[in-house]
Amino acid sequence: MEIRFFEQGPIRPPSEAQSLLVRVNRNCPWNKCAFCRTYKGTKFELRDVKEVKRDIDAIADIVTDLKELSFREGEGGQMTRRLLSLVYNRYHEEGYRRVAFWLYFGGKNVFLQDADPLIMKTEAMVEILSYLREKLKSVERITTYLRAKTACIKSEEDFKKLKEAGLSRIHMGLESGSDVVLQLVKKGVTKEEHIKAGRKIREANLSLCTYVMPGLGGKMYTHEHARETASVISAINPDFVRLRSLHVVKGTPLREMMEKNEFFPLTEDETVGEIREFIEQLQVVETTLVSDHILNLLEEVEGKIPQEKGKILEVIDKYFSLPEEERMVFQLGRRMGIYRGLGDLQDLETYLRLKTIVEEYRGADHGAFERYLNSVKDQFV
Repeated sequence: MEIRFFEQGPIRPPSEAQSLLVRVNRNCPWNKCAFCRTYKGTKFELRDVKEVKRDIDAIADIVTDLKELSFREGEGGQMTRRLLSLVYNRYHEEGYRRVAFWLYFGGKNVFLQDADPLIMKTEAMVEILSYLREKLKSVERITTYLRAKTACIKSEEDFKKLKEAGLSRIHMGLESGSDVVLQLVKKGVTKEEHIKAGRKIREANLSLCTYVMPGLGGKMYTHEHARETASVISAINPDFVRLRSLHVVKGTPLREMMEKNEFFPLTEDETVGEIREFIEQLQVVETTLVSDHILNLLEEVEGKIPQEKGKILEVIDKYFSLPEEERMVFQLGRRMGIYRGLGDLQDLETYLRLKTIVEEYRGADHGAFERYLNSVKDQFV
């Protein structure tokens, strides 16, 4: 097969794991958030529309090549498991593998990268969206990241045009609703701008998925962070709220602040407690809380709010009803990838094995267990 190249960026939301990634810009136009290292040391570049179109053409050509291969292999034009395996084993060009994977999962969803693609002029983005749907007929859903600051600049008419051109959902990282916390981590946006941005998107009938970062206020601002973030979510009423518990990663300004004792991160228990306070104060018409990230200790803390708020809080209360040692065993099991839910504690053999490790750390100096958990989490992000 002919080598066909198209660009892809470094990240996407976990919920877009089966989506085709199309790169509209490179890196992040803000790139100052104290908790993020993804684009540190890089320069923001807005790609030319013609360049993006060439990538879409390359993808469309790969789709055609793979369909022809499917017919030759007796798979009737479909991307079957056998054909996917064949593509991965026989053809080593990365673009073909990525498109084959996308087709295997239906070929319906596209995610536009990198950070904040809608910073592009609306007319240019409409052109890209229209071309994407023209060249890739199977596409039903197109999503992207957006900074609240950029959303505030866009008009309601801009968002309506984007929706008409094919944009389905916007992923927006709020992280916090507290102006104090937002300033602390150099988010570059205010509480009121978060609300203004979210409401604009909702009024255009675009699906809105927001991201909240439990623990971002540290010990000093934990209650304000929970309270003010709940206030923003309640004012916006997004379709989804996704939890992304903070882990202070190496190579970030927040890590430097932590090492200088200018920022004090929450423990596992404190983070769960903050999440409870956040959920308790939510006053939304209807939203779906999602805990789909490995850094979240309690994966079961999710559901529709307000309908299932009581059930969600019961999960947290069940966790806190456990003796301290059992909570530590669960923390260890979760961070080692052994546990997913509290029910996994019923596996006695695994529990006793993890308990032995916990006891060793409890016998060491104060803080040894938390340091170990943090070292494990360093491998996640």
